[in-house]
Amino acid sequence: MAGSVQDAALKDALAQAAAEIDHTLDHIMPPAEGPEAPLLAAMRYAVIGGGKRMRGFLVLEGARQFNASRQAALRVAAAIEMLHAYSLVHDDLPAMDDDDLRRGKPTVHKAFDEATAIIAGDALQTLAFGTLADEDTHPDPAVRVELVRCLARAAGARGMCGGQMLDMLAEQAGEPLDEAAVGRLQLLKTGRLIEFSAEAGAILGKAPMSQRLSLAAYGRDVGAAFQIADDLLDATASAEETGKRTGKDAEAGKATLVGLLGIERARLQAERLVAQAGQHLDSFGERADLLRDLAAYTIERKS
Repeated sequence: MAGSVQDAALKDALAQAAAEIDHTLDHIMPPAEGPEAPLLAAMRYAVIGGGKRMRGFLVLEGARQFNASRQAALRVAAAIEMLHAYSLVHDDLPAMDDDDLRRGKPTVHKAFDEATAIIAGDALQTLAFGTLADEDTHPDPAVRVELVRCLARAAGARGMCGGQMLDMLAEQAGEPLDEAAVGRLQLLKTGRLIEFSAEAGAILGKAPMSQRLSLAAYGRDVGAAFQIADDLLDATASAEETGKRTGKDAEAGKATLVGLLGIERARLQAERLVAQAGQHLDSFGERADLLRDLAAYTIERKS
């Protein structure tokens, strides 16, 4: 019974967060009108009304640990979701993963065209940083600068973009990566942005460095578990269940921990990461229960 109550509480909290984040995105993003309407429509199509908003939820729950402004946290969550959406738009392009389906609907380059998808991704990225830099996000310019700095690090050549490059190079080389190399690739490509999402609430709340580092470590482990879960879904679930094409990693010959370890060992590794993530939250007490539940949810989800 306790488990079902916890699951329901997390489900309700995720749904509320997603609705609030979408409302914030709708407010931040310009309406699709004027000569630039096709670009603005593609931006909105890419980011509003889709996805689990897990990264945004991490921001909101991290900020709640320090009683930081909910409105400020929503703007940071929206910025991260815009940047995440840009990465998906570009990943789906024919030059990258060449996907036709994302979140149960046609990818941006299919719904519009390739050129519009590229520009929409670029515009989402710049709007994300502009949102963090805006004084409406936080009155303290030092906090805004730190948010911009950390997101740039998480998304750049030593983060998400670097991980994507490693993924492409491995695919081009046609040689299997070992477990350590796959772990680093996934840490950069997926983990850095999730790590920042967990840490961002502490930055907003001007938290002590020890607690900020604890949330970052939690996010790092959750990110690693999330990627393993994604690889497991790609290997075992259907496109109808996930809302996107599955089986593509094996088809492309991509190295994943699931491919290296096998399904059962990969699941065990994800469970260990979830347990470890929870340990990083010990100093926050019961207030962080939703974060603990979210860590477990990352490997139990079906999409």
